[in-house]
Amino acid sequence: MRAKPAAVTGVSEPEGATSEGATSEGTLTVKQVHDLHGEFVWRTLHRMGIRPPHVEDVYQEVFLVVHRRLHTFNGQSAVTTWLYEICFRVAAGYRRKAHFRREELVPDWSEMETLSSPTPSPERQLVAARRAKQLERILDALPLEYRVVFVMFEVEGLSSEEIAESVGAPIGTVYSRLHRARKRFVRALAKLGPAQMENES
Repeated sequence: MRAKPAAVTGVSEPEGATSEGATSEGTLTVKQVHDLHGEFVWRTLHRMGIRPPHVEDVYQEVFLVVHRRLHTFNGQSAVTTWLYEICFRVAAGYRRKAHFRREELVPDWSEMETLSSPTPSPERQLVAARRAKQLERILDALPLEYRVVFVMFEVEGLSSEEIAESVGAPIGTVYSRLHRARKRFVRALAKLGPAQMENES
């Protein structure tokens, strides 16, 4: 996966912040959150279907929200759980925008996994690209909370326990969302049929 942006623009630190990003009173700062958890935010946005050319703008927007709301973080949950909730709200709003819905966004699944063949033929690459486009359309039709757990489990190979920790949800909720996501995915795949999966361009 490509590296996250090196810095968040348009955000100033509170007076008294040190070069490491923490204030003299030990308060968590935006720089500290970015340095420690920026990669988590970047991966979470990809899991939610935010892709180039949108992902950098949405990433910046997430940290603008962090800047505005960091004072409300009370430490009762993990920072990543709090960040996931912000990512979810920002991504959901962005996906509802008309220009996002109209675009044909083809994911770069090479960021998540490598092809089993080291030198795939042009024909195999074409088929893989077509299938990736169709896969992303199906995933984009899933509710966001279903899509995230499906991608983390089926594409990234994370365990249910790891997913529960990442999204800040009980393990039973993860099982339920994964089950429902699979059912919707299978139904959507069945409607397409193998011929359309091969011929979609």
